[in-house]
Amino acid sequence: METLRSQAPTLVAADGGARHVLDAGLMPDAVIGDFDSLSPDHRAQIPETKLHQIPEQDSTDFEKCMLRIAAPLILAAGFMGPRTDHQLATFHGLMRSAHQPCILVGEHQIVSLCPPRLSLEAEEGALISLFPLGEAEARSTGLHWPLEGVPLAPGRMVGTSNRATGGSVSIEVAAPNLLLILQRPMLGALISALRQAPSPWPVREG
Repeated sequence: METLRSQAPTLVAADGGARHVLDAGLMPDAVIGDFDSLSPDHRAQIPETKLHQIPEQDSTDFEKCMLRIAAPLILAAGFMGPRTDHQLATFHGLMRSAHQPCILVGEHQIVSLCPPRLSLEAEEGALISLFPLGEAEARSTGLHWPLEGVPLAPGRMVGTSNRATGGSVSIEVAAPNLLLILQRPMLGALISALRQAPSPWPVREG
């Protein structure tokens, strides 16, 4: 956690995630969620001014956080766990808040939604997996299998297990629905790439 905090010092916990923060000897700057998984004992340790309860059940706690945080970049830890349904819901949350750059940080891999244009430094052979959550029109340079003209779409064609040719990888995508999946050691490169991306997706209406 300390490695992530050096890049993103403000610490926000999603509901029961506050327990892991407190158990690490840290105090969250804010806790956001419906609080259905925040125990009374842990809640009592957190000042009321840091607690932001959102009772509605139409969004996940991750989405509640994403929709209420304004930051140059969010590093989200603890969302790449053993439950596939939770992980799929988190990918949905990335799409719902496409305007907010975010990296899901797991033990072995990292995941982000591709911005409209991305330039990423990658060593030759580095894994550059791309998974469409909808019809994704994209083009690229620096990939072993270029994306231009590839009909990326769920149930039709995905872009997993692509590889960098070495140097700069550029990706342009027409809609906020393409997941970028990299190995954990590329976290620094992806942080730099997202911070330098020329423009984010617009805020979603509705």
